[in-house]
Amino acid sequence: MNEIIDKLLLLQYPFARNALIVGVLIALCSSLLGVTLVLKRFSFIGDGLSHVAFGAMTVGVVIGLTNNMPFILIATTFAAILILRKGQNAKIKGDAAIAMISVGALAIGYLLMNVFSKSSNVSGDVCSSLFGSVKILTLSTTEVWLSIALSIVVLVVFVLFYNKIFSVTFDENFSTATGMKTELYNLLIAVVIAVIIVLAMNLVGSLLISALVVFPALSAMRVFKSFRSVTICSAIFSVTCAFLGILISIVADTPVGSTIVGTDIVGFLIFLLIGTFTKRRTA
Repeated sequence: MNEIIDKLLLLQYPFARNALIVGVLIALCSSLLGVTLVLKRFSFIGDGLSHVAFGAMTVGVVIGLTNNMPFILIATTFAAILILRKGQNAKIKGDAAIAMISVGALAIGYLLMNVFSKSSNVSGDVCSSLFGSVKILTLSTTEVWLSIALSIVVLVVFVLFYNKIFSVTFDENFSTATGMKTELYNLLIAVVIAVIIVLAMNLVGSLLISALVVFPALSAMRVFKSFRSVTICSAIFSVTCAFLGILISIVADTPVGSTIVGTDIVGFLIFLLIGTFTKRRTA
C-alpha cells in the first residue's frame, strides 16, 4: 500500500502532471472525431494515418530533426488529403488506397530505422514507437504546449463546425444537394484526424491509436442513440479511461499506451452489459 502511495506521489512532479494533461486532451479530441469516423465507416483511416506518422517519424530521425513533430504533422496531413482526394478513384478504391499507404509507410519506416539508426536497440525503439512507451512521461515543455495548442484547435474546430460535421456524417448526399461543400468539410475532418494521430503517437504508439478513436464511440453507442448524447458520452468515457490508464501505468509500471487501451476494453464491456440490460428491461 505504501508503495502505491509513493508512486502516486509522482503526480506532484511536473512531468507526471504534463502527461495527465496531454493524455486527457488527446483522449478528448480522439473521442469527438471518433463518433463521426465510426458512423461514416472511416475507422480504418486512423489506423492508416498512424502508420504514415510512424514512417514520417523515422524519416525525421534519419535526417536529424531535433523536433520532428511539425514534420510528422505535415506528412500525415498530406497523406490524409491524398487518401481523401484519391481514395474514390475508380482504379483504387478508398480502402485499398488506405491499405497501400499504410503498409508502405510502415515498411519504409522500419527499413529506414534498421539501415540508418545509430541506436544499439533498434527492435526496442520500433516496439516503443508502435506500441507506446514512457515518452508521454518525458515530454518537453515545447511538446506539452504544442499538444495543448493543437488540442484547443481541434476542439474549437469541432464546436464551430458541429452542425456541418453532423450533416456530413449522417447524410452526405442530401448535404451536397442543399449546396453544402461536403468535400471541404470531409477535408477538414481528414486534417483534424491527422492532427489527432500525431498527438496520440506520444500516448499510445502508432498501432494502438485506432483504439482511442473507436472504443469510446462504440461504447457510447451501446447506451445512447442521439449524435449529441453519443458524442458527450464518448468524450467522458475516453477522458476517464485515459486518466485511469495513466494512473494505473504509473502505479503498476506498465506501458502507458497498452494500459489505456486495456482500460478502454474494460469500459466497453461494462457499457455493453449496461446496453444489453437496458434493452431487456425496455423490451
